[in-house]
Amino acid sequence: MHSVKIAGITVAVLLAAGIVAMVRQGRLRVADTSTYEPEHMKDFTKPDPALPATHETAILAGGCFWGMEEIIRKIPGVLKTTVGYSGGKTADPTYEDVCTGATGHAEAIQVVFDPARLSYEALLDYFFRLHDPTTPNRQHNDVGTQYRSAIFCAGEEQKQAAERVKARWDKSGKFNRPITTEITAATKFYPAEEYHQKYLVKHPGGYTCHVLRD
Repeated sequence: MHSVKIAGITVAVLLAAGIVAMVRQGRLRVADTSTYEPEHMKDFTKPDPALPATHETAILAGGCFWGMEEIIRKIPGVLKTTVGYSGGKTADPTYEDVCTGATGHAEAIQVVFDPARLSYEALLDYFFRLHDPTTPNRQHNDVGTQYRSAIFCAGEEQKQAAERVKARWDKSGKFNRPITTEITAATKFYPAEEYHQKYLVKHPGGYTCHVLRD
Protein backbone atom coordinates (compact mmCIF):
# COMPACT_ATOMS: atom_id res chain seq x y z
CA MET A 1 0.00 0.00 0.00
CA HIS A 2 1.39 3.41 -0.96
CA SER A 3 0.89 6.31 1.41
CA VAL A 4 2.02 9.91 1.80
CA LYS A 5 4.36 10.62 4.71
CA ILE A 6 3.73 13.62 6.96
CA ALA A 7 6.51 14.41 9.44
CA GLY A 8 7.61 10.79 9.37
CA ILE A 9 4.14 9.40 10.15
CA THR A 10 2.12 7.96 7.30
CA VAL A 11 -1.47 8.98 6.63
CA ALA A 12 -2.44 5.29 6.83
CA VAL A 13 -1.11 5.05 10.37
CA LEU A 14 -2.97 8.22 11.38
CA LEU A 15 -6.24 6.91 9.96
CA ALA A 16 -5.83 3.55 11.69
CA ALA A 17 -5.11 5.23 15.01
CA GLY A 18 -8.21 7.40 14.62
CA ILE A 19 -10.44 4.42 13.93
CA VAL A 20 -9.08 2.52 16.94
CA ALA A 21 -9.71 5.56 19.14
CA MET A 22 -13.32 5.88 17.96
CA VAL A 23 -13.96 2.18 18.60
CA ARG A 24 -12.56 2.47 22.13
CA GLN A 25 -14.68 5.55 22.82
CA GLY A 26 -17.82 3.79 21.60
CA ARG A 27 -18.34 6.25 18.72
CA LEU A 28 -17.80 3.57 16.09
CA ARG A 29 -19.09 0.00 16.32
CA VAL A 30 -17.53 -2.82 14.36
CA ALA A 31 -19.90 -5.64 13.45
CA ASP A 32 -18.82 -9.18 14.19
CA THR A 33 -19.14 -10.94 10.83
CA SER A 34 -17.05 -13.98 11.69
CA THR A 35 -20.07 -16.29 11.83
CA TYR A 36 -22.52 -14.26 9.72
CA GLU A 37 -24.00 -15.96 6.68
CA PRO A 38 -26.78 -14.29 4.66
CA GLU A 39 -29.91 -16.43 4.33
CA HIS A 40 -29.74 -16.49 0.54
CA MET A 41 -26.20 -17.94 0.66
CA LYS A 42 -27.08 -20.89 2.89
CA ASP A 43 -27.55 -24.41 1.58
CA PHE A 44 -31.01 -25.30 2.86
CA THR A 45 -30.72 -28.87 1.53
CA LYS A 46 -28.23 -29.76 4.27
CA PRO A 47 -29.05 -30.33 7.96
CA ASP A 48 -28.38 -27.38 10.22
CA PRO A 49 -25.94 -28.57 12.93
CA ALA A 50 -27.27 -25.87 15.28
CA LEU A 51 -30.70 -27.54 15.45
CA PRO A 52 -31.64 -30.59 17.55
CA ALA A 53 -32.15 -33.84 15.67
CA THR A 54 -35.79 -34.02 16.78
CA HIS A 55 -36.91 -30.76 15.18
CA GLU A 56 -39.81 -30.49 12.74
CA THR A 57 -40.56 -27.97 9.99
CA ALA A 58 -43.76 -26.20 8.95
CA ILE A 59 -44.40 -23.84 6.04
CA LEU A 60 -47.19 -21.30 6.53
CA ALA A 61 -48.54 -18.37 4.53
CA GLY A 62 -50.83 -15.66 5.85
CA GLY A 63 -50.12 -12.30 4.27
CA CYS A 64 -46.98 -10.20 4.49
CA PHE A 65 -44.23 -12.42 5.86
CA TRP A 66 -42.65 -9.62 7.91
CA GLY A 67 -45.47 -9.51 10.44
CA MET A 68 -45.94 -13.27 10.52
CA GLU A 69 -42.29 -13.89 11.33
CA GLU A 70 -42.17 -11.24 14.05
CA ILE A 71 -44.93 -13.04 15.98
CA ILE A 72 -44.03 -16.66 15.22
CA ARG A 73 -40.32 -16.36 16.03
CA LYS A 74 -41.23 -15.49 19.65
CA ILE A 75 -43.46 -18.52 20.27
CA PRO A 76 -41.96 -20.86 22.89
CA GLY A 77 -40.67 -23.96 21.13
CA VAL A 78 -39.89 -22.23 17.83
CA LEU A 79 -36.22 -22.72 17.02
CA LYS A 80 -35.77 -20.86 13.76
CA THR A 81 -37.76 -18.85 11.23
CA THR A 82 -37.01 -17.99 7.61
CA VAL A 83 -39.21 -15.92 5.32
CA GLY A 84 -39.51 -16.82 1.66
CA TYR A 85 -41.72 -17.99 -1.16
CA SER A 86 -43.58 -21.26 -1.68
CA GLY A 87 -46.52 -22.84 -3.45
CA GLY A 88 -45.79 -21.58 -6.96
CA LYS A 89 -44.28 -22.71 -10.22
CA THR A 90 -41.39 -20.29 -10.77
CA ALA A 91 -37.93 -21.48 -9.75
CA ASP A 92 -35.71 -19.14 -7.73
CA PRO A 93 -38.21 -16.26 -7.63
CA THR A 94 -37.24 -12.78 -6.54
CA TYR A 95 -39.43 -10.51 -4.44
CA GLU A 96 -40.22 -8.48 -7.55
CA ASP A 97 -41.29 -11.67 -9.38
CA VAL A 98 -43.62 -12.72 -6.57
CA CYS A 99 -45.15 -9.24 -6.33
CA THR A 100 -46.46 -9.57 -9.89
CA GLY A 101 -48.72 -12.44 -8.77
CA ALA A 102 -47.63 -14.42 -11.84
CA THR A 103 -45.34 -16.92 -10.07
CA GLY A 104 -48.06 -18.64 -8.05
CA HIS A 105 -45.92 -18.31 -4.93
CA ALA A 106 -47.19 -17.02 -1.60
CA GLU A 107 -45.12 -15.02 0.84
CA ALA A 108 -44.45 -17.74 3.39
CA ILE A 109 -42.52 -18.52 6.52
CA GLN A 110 -40.56 -21.69 7.19
CA VAL A 111 -40.80 -22.53 10.88
CA VAL A 112 -38.45 -24.97 12.57
CA PHE A 113 -39.80 -26.05 15.95
CA ASP A 114 -39.22 -28.49 18.80
CA PRO A 115 -42.21 -30.90 18.88
CA ALA A 116 -41.44 -31.73 22.52
CA ARG A 117 -42.26 -28.11 23.43
CA LEU A 118 -44.66 -27.08 20.67
CA SER A 119 -46.88 -29.47 18.74
CA TYR A 120 -47.73 -28.89 15.09
CA GLU A 121 -51.39 -28.38 15.97
CA ALA A 122 -50.49 -25.84 18.66
CA LEU A 123 -48.37 -23.97 16.12
CA LEU A 124 -51.36 -23.90 13.76
CA ASP A 125 -53.51 -22.50 16.55
CA TYR A 126 -51.12 -19.53 16.71
CA PHE A 127 -51.29 -19.30 12.90
CA PHE A 128 -55.07 -18.91 12.90
CA ARG A 129 -54.87 -16.35 15.70
CA LEU A 130 -52.39 -14.04 13.98
CA HIS A 131 -54.15 -13.41 10.63
CA ASP A 132 -57.57 -13.34 8.97
CA PRO A 133 -58.05 -16.73 7.28
CA THR A 134 -61.43 -15.74 5.79
CA THR A 135 -60.25 -13.24 3.16
CA PRO A 136 -59.09 -15.02 -0.03
CA ASN A 137 -55.89 -13.55 -1.46
CA ARG A 138 -55.91 -10.65 0.94
CA GLN A 139 -54.65 -9.49 4.32
CA HIS A 140 -55.87 -5.99 5.12
CA ASN A 141 -54.29 -3.66 2.52
CA ASP A 142 -52.19 -6.41 0.94
CA VAL A 143 -54.07 -7.87 -2.03
CA GLY A 144 -53.00 -10.65 -4.40
CA THR A 145 -52.49 -14.41 -4.52
CA GLN A 146 -49.09 -13.94 -2.88
CA TYR A 147 -50.94 -12.90 0.31
CA ARG A 148 -53.25 -15.92 0.49
CA SER A 149 -53.75 -17.99 3.61
CA ALA A 150 -52.13 -21.39 3.15
CA ILE A 151 -50.67 -24.34 5.03
CA PHE A 152 -48.07 -26.27 3.03
CA CYS A 153 -47.96 -29.75 4.54
CA ALA A 154 -44.93 -32.04 4.71
CA GLY A 155 -46.74 -35.37 4.49
CA GLU A 156 -50.10 -36.90 5.32
CA GLU A 157 -49.73 -36.50 9.08
CA GLN A 158 -49.37 -32.73 8.82
CA LYS A 159 -52.24 -32.59 6.32
CA GLN A 160 -54.62 -34.42 8.64
CA ALA A 161 -53.58 -32.24 11.57
CA ALA A 162 -54.11 -29.10 9.48
CA GLU A 163 -57.58 -30.25 8.46
CA ARG A 164 -58.50 -30.90 12.11
CA VAL A 165 -57.28 -27.50 13.28
CA LYS A 166 -58.96 -25.67 10.39
CA ALA A 167 -62.29 -27.42 11.10
CA ARG A 168 -62.01 -26.59 14.80
CA TRP A 169 -61.40 -22.91 14.11
CA ASP A 170 -64.17 -22.84 11.50
CA LYS A 171 -66.62 -23.97 14.17
CA SER A 172 -65.19 -21.79 16.93
CA GLY A 173 -67.34 -18.75 16.25
CA LYS A 174 -64.23 -16.54 16.19
CA PHE A 175 -64.82 -15.55 12.56
CA ASN A 176 -67.89 -14.14 10.83
CA ARG A 177 -67.09 -15.84 7.52
CA PRO A 178 -65.92 -19.34 6.53
CA ILE A 179 -62.20 -20.03 6.66
CA THR A 180 -60.67 -20.18 3.18
CA THR A 181 -57.16 -21.33 4.16
CA GLU A 182 -55.60 -23.53 1.47
CA ILE A 183 -54.20 -26.85 2.72
CA THR A 184 -51.87 -28.43 0.20
CA ALA A 185 -48.68 -30.48 -0.13
CA ALA A 186 -45.50 -28.56 0.50
CA THR A 187 -43.34 -27.77 -2.51
CA LYS A 188 -39.89 -26.22 -2.58
CA PHE A 189 -39.39 -23.30 -0.23
CA TYR A 190 -37.24 -20.46 -1.56
CA PRO A 191 -35.70 -18.19 1.11
CA ALA A 192 -36.35 -14.51 0.46
CA GLU A 193 -33.66 -11.90 0.02
CA GLU A 194 -31.60 -11.09 3.09
CA TYR A 195 -33.17 -7.69 3.72
CA HIS A 196 -36.54 -9.39 4.31
CA GLN A 197 -35.21 -11.71 7.04
CA LYS A 198 -36.17 -10.51 10.56
CA TYR A 199 -37.31 -7.28 8.88
CA LEU A 200 -39.13 -5.89 11.91
CA VAL A 201 -36.11 -6.56 14.11
CA LYS A 202 -34.03 -4.47 11.72
CA HIS A 203 -36.78 -1.87 11.33
CA PRO A 204 -38.79 -1.56 14.56
CA GLY A 205 -42.10 0.11 13.92
CA GLY A 206 -42.12 -0.99 10.28
CA TYR A 207 -45.23 -2.09 8.42
CA THR A 208 -47.21 -5.04 9.72
CA CYS A 209 -50.86 -6.09 9.62
CA HIS A 210 -50.60 -9.01 12.04
CA VAL A 211 -51.83 -9.14 15.62
CA LEU A 212 -51.97 -12.19 17.90
CA ARG A 213 -55.64 -12.34 18.93
CA ASP A 214 -57.12 -14.09 21.95
